[in-house]
Amino acid sequence: MTTFLSKIYHFILLTCSKYNIDESHGIIHSMNTLHYTHEIFTNEARRYPFMIGQEKVAYISAAIHDMCDKKYMNEEEGIDEIARFLKDDVTVEEMDIVKKIIGTMSYSKVKKNGFPDLGTWQNTYHCVREADLLCAYDFDRSMIYHMSRGEFNIEEAFINAEQLFHKRVFKHKEDGLLLSDFAKYKSVLLERSARNRILNWRTILHKKL
Repeated sequence: MTTFLSKIYHFILLTCSKYNIDESHGIIHSMNTLHYTHEIFTNEARRYPFMIGQEKVAYISAAIHDMCDKKYMNEEEGIDEIARFLKDDVTVEEMDIVKKIIGTMSYSKVKKNGFPDLGTWQNTYHCVREADLLCAYDFDRSMIYHMSRGEFNIEEAFINAEQLFHKRVFKHKEDGLLLSDFAKYKSVLLERSARNRILNWRTILHKKL
């Protein structure tokens, strides 16, 4: 698995370079999503033993989920590149599930279409999706994304990021997007940290530097 993960992250580095994927959706975000997926999956698999054996798909999906993000590339072309990269290392079924997970897990698609029905893979889908949502509580990451999109004024990036958090991120629980016990628990801690970060940024930005 270690060698395979090295191969995956080499692919991610190349893809980020090719499509100018900024730090907010690059390798650090990939690693954070992978770690949250591991924690959620480990807890969920204790309750649902049928998930054992699906870990590889969960980890792959978590690591590469933004390597087809429509904000940076044509989504279908990105998924095709991922499929070509993975074809020698996964089964046909595993590849199909990876495509379905990364193609339906985004916040916008879930809000528009709801959750897909992936049968026995449903819990694994939610592990990866919820891990990505937990990463969204990183306020600095949101600011970095806004700045990379051309908002070089850090004050404007702060304002837009704060609006996004109040409109979307702080409503994850009430919108019914967090299902696992771990994600619900962790989101409380992450929201507290994010709110504190917002207060700190507001203080910094109001100083006469």
